[in-house]
Amino acid sequence: MGTLAWGKMPSKLPESPLDSPAGEAPLLVRRNGPVLHLTLNRPGRRNALTRELVLDLGAALRTAKADAGLRVLVLSGNGGAFSAGADLEAIRGVAQEEFAERIREFHELILGITELDVPVLAAVDGPAVGFGADLALACDLRLLTERAYLEESFTKIGLMPDGGGTYFLPQAVGARAFELIALGQRLDAATCQDLGLANRVVPVADLEAETQALAARLAAAPPLALAEVKRALTAGRRDALRAALAREAAGQARLLGSDDFEEGVAAFLEKRPPLFSGR
Repeated sequence: MGTLAWGKMPSKLPESPLDSPAGEAPLLVRRNGPVLHLTLNRPGRRNALTRELVLDLGAALRTAKADAGLRVLVLSGNGGAFSAGADLEAIRGVAQEEFAERIREFHELILGITELDVPVLAAVDGPAVGFGADLALACDLRLLTERAYLEESFTKIGLMPDGGGTYFLPQAVGARAFELIALGQRLDAATCQDLGLANRVVPVADLEAETQALAARLAAAPPLALAEVKRALTAGRRDALRAALAREAAGQARLLGSDDFEEGVAAFLEKRPPLFSGR
């Protein structure tokens, strides 16, 4: 699919002193005038989410909510991946009694995105899997490259969605939601666009320019009007999303103590098919 014309990016706006230094920071923060770019930065692990990254992203979203000059937030991943979801090796070492707090921290990311008054744009290149898919679905707009895909992969390790997937997918695809979640089906970029899960699909080489162009157009739009539009579109759904997250947290807590979860993670790490027992 060819490049989509959203308009030209204006001359470069001044950088913010809050920009993250380059290096090994798991979250890169760059302020370009009224546009805040948050980039997941664990490319060697396909931007899988450790607790450090989750907490950093949560803090950045809270700061963004209090930023009166912010007009647009762009969420992306480094190194050809959006996010592979929770880092399973890190989760495997967590005591079961800590999982409730970890899930709460993950849920704060979803609520932080959906309850932010400014538009949130997900620039998705490569995989957005598990909680990574839910992060993308929580955003107001999704721009996918041709090699991007979404995958609610939780059942493959004996779990269920825990980032609002049981809310977002039925809203978007209706009766197909059970099939997509139950079978952990991978949705390529073209399918995402057909289902209304992607606003645009662009070549990989054009992602940055197209993201900047769309962010610039949103930043130039009337901020009070956009805030009211977002509130109007989400007001009736916020309670439903919170209820869905609560149900997911309760169900996930039960599943995290199951033999099937242990088998699912072991099989994933050992690169073999899992053998689930229903226990």
